[in-house]
Parts: sequence; C-alpha cells; structure tokens
Amino acid sequence: MNPDTIRALIEQGLPGARADVRGDDGVHFEATVVCEAFRGKLPLARHRLVYATLGERMGGEIHALALKTMTPDEAGASG
Repeated sequence: MNPDTIRALIEQGLPGARADVRGDDGVHFEATVVCEAFRGKLPLARHRLVYATLGERMGGEIHALALKTMTPDEAGASG
C-alpha cells in the first residue's frame, strides 16, 4: 500500500474530496482530507466516512491511519 493509492481510494469514495496522504513505511499513514460532506458532522462521523472508502484495507494493508478532516471553509481558515 502506498500514499497515492490511499489518496485515490479516498477521493473516489468521497466525491469532491481532496486528500493529502503521507507515509514512509507502507503500513502507517497520515491523511488530511478536505470534503464538503464533512459539514455539520462531528470528527468521529467524518473519520467513519473516510474509513468506509478504504473498507477492509483498514487493519489489513493499512495498519494505522491518522486523520485530519476539514470542510473547505475550515481548510481555508487554517491555510
């Protein structure tokens, strides 16, 4: 598993999402995901949406994924 594959899976699974994924060892990754679908959702619900795009790969090919999730407005305010 590599960061580009994870990014593609997240962006395909969450229409309109932008994902930046990093990870050097092939099993531990960090992702920042910006998506309008996160609006009004608590962090846990946002994380579940992202995990759903990865399915059974979580806990398998992807041992750990640290997530930072934001709406486009939140990303604009922090950037």
